[in-house]
Amino acid sequence: MCEKRKPKELLIETASRLFKARGYCAVGLNDIIEASGVPKGSLYHYFPEGKEQLATAAIHNTKELVMEDIKRVFSGSPNPMDAFQAYVYELSKVFGEGGDPIGSPIGTIAGEKHSTSEPIRLACAATFKDWQAIYAEQFLAAGYSEQQASGLAIVFHALTEGGILLALTMKSGKPLEVIAEQIPFLLIKK
Repeated sequence: MCEKRKPKELLIETASRLFKARGYCAVGLNDIIEASGVPKGSLYHYFPEGKEQLATAAIHNTKELVMEDIKRVFSGSPNPMDAFQAYVYELSKVFGEGGDPIGSPIGTIAGEKHSTSEPIRLACAATFKDWQAIYAEQFLAAGYSEQQASGLAIVFHALTEGGILLALTMKSGKPLEVIAEQIPFLLIKK
């Protein structure tokens, strides 16, 4: 028997999907209510502070989903550098033509709200920090020092976020494929 999903979970999942697809500013609470099928009163019951509070919960939800994907891909590659390449190739499929960009990271919300919403900025910053921690672990496993691993995690994150933006704009996974192909040259341990 199917378990009925709770209204709070439906609201968070719906908001996550809509924010990732359209951005924060292009999504209203009525859009979320309509798409989720949850009554307006429930939204304010679970998120009495409104859209900003729901957005921070949606960012956390997205963070967890992306972390699961990263860990899954990384666990399937015994060589840390192969893991980075495999992850970017997978992103190229998701964000390429015919892919489903609904699982996109939170760069859109971060770009829109970093200067106007401190709670959202902090949620995005914490998300980026957690993703970068996973990347840093891979770099440590590849033999880089802690300082190098931390710096390279930021570089890798910037590559993927930028590649995703290019892929979405071009409606092609090619920018991410190019990044994946270049990883062995960019991440040569010296």
